[in-house]
Amino acid sequence: MTPVYLDNNATTRTAPEVVAAMLPYLAEHFGNPASMHGPGTVAARALIAARAAVRGLLGAAHDDEIIFTSGGTEANTTAIQAALAATPDRREIVTSAVEHPSVLSVCGWLEQNAGVRVHRIGVDPEGRLDLDAYRAALGQQTALVSLMWANNETGTVFPIEGLAEIAHKAGALFHTDAVQAAGKVALKLDAAGVDLASVSAHKLHGPKGVGALYLRRGTRFAPLLRGGHQERGRRAGTQNVPAIAGFGRAAELATGCDLRPVAALRDRLERGLLKRIGQVRVLGDLRDRLPNTSALAFDFVEGEAILMMLDRAGIAASSGSACASGAMEPNHVLRAMQVPFTAAHGAIRFSLGRETTEVEVDRVLEVLPPIIERLRALSPFGAGQTLAEGAQ
Repeated sequence: MTPVYLDNNATTRTAPEVVAAMLPYLAEHFGNPASMHGPGTVAARALIAARAAVRGLLGAAHDDEIIFTSGGTEANTTAIQAALAATPDRREIVTSAVEHPSVLSVCGWLEQNAGVRVHRIGVDPEGRLDLDAYRAALGQQTALVSLMWANNETGTVFPIEGLAEIAHKAGALFHTDAVQAAGKVALKLDAAGVDLASVSAHKLHGPKGVGALYLRRGTRFAPLLRGGHQERGRRAGTQNVPAIAGFGRAAELATGCDLRPVAALRDRLERGLLKRIGQVRVLGDLRDRLPNTSALAFDFVEGEAILMMLDRAGIAASSGSACASGAMEPNHVLRAMQVPFTAAHGAIRFSLGRETTEVEVDRVLEVLPPIIERLRALSPFGAGQTLAEGAQ
């Protein structure tokens, strides 16, 4: 049984080209890039090349706008904390109710411990931001707007360029968590008017443990990590040269990559499941979403049970539910979208990648319908439901 991996929004397989780019800096080129000698110079050149590659992927104007971090979480935390530190006269943050926990958790901590007021803007049932509420939340006290470019659960894409413009009119800085968007949509951060943006290498076939914060030239900034001059004094600590070199190669591979074949496979998957299974809905904005992401909610079944049975069949996906305090509850994204209770508990995310094949998609179409039929037969809520009944 050949494994089928459809959880690329969680992490991607490290590309062989990326591994090859990292290996020299794990062995013979081990120098510290801050050292003023030959081995250090070789390492420093690797950072320069990687920074240029990441800049190209993000559509930034200058290499020095790229600050390497340990990943998207650090980049998000840095952006939020830096904006507040740089604008001490403003004590409000505007974000959305569907952000990644690495944004919502920081905002919640600041709200409870630092007297910061946080506006969490809601979304409609398709995951689209409430623009009227967004405009109303902005004011003279807004230090930062932090809105994700694309949602990790549903793939819904926010209109970042327009949202950044609205934020700037209120005098606020604009940050976007672009972790899921990088390598999947054309970012063009310079043209979009974004002040800060976060990305992570392992979402685009790079290594884990490395990411970047985009910081537009001239943007007010205060570092999160202090104690060294690395990254032009904006992020202290010796750089992870092997991982950064791998990130650079991954960025080169992702730049300009045509994901239309991936979108076609996603659509094939959705059409096939909707034809074969009743009482299922596709979540998110179907007109503006990532090409690789399909979030599906199956009525009258538990997502965790679906995942376990898929895993036994060699298929990896992820659930739209999370275990909280010993009780299964739909995650915050599905709650914000007001997905009905009977469907939210059966939410599954399939996230395809550049390596996904038609054979793998057809394997899911073969395996999943009987899984849903079996689980519904066992469910007190789904008794009597058939595969064809209610098919969309």
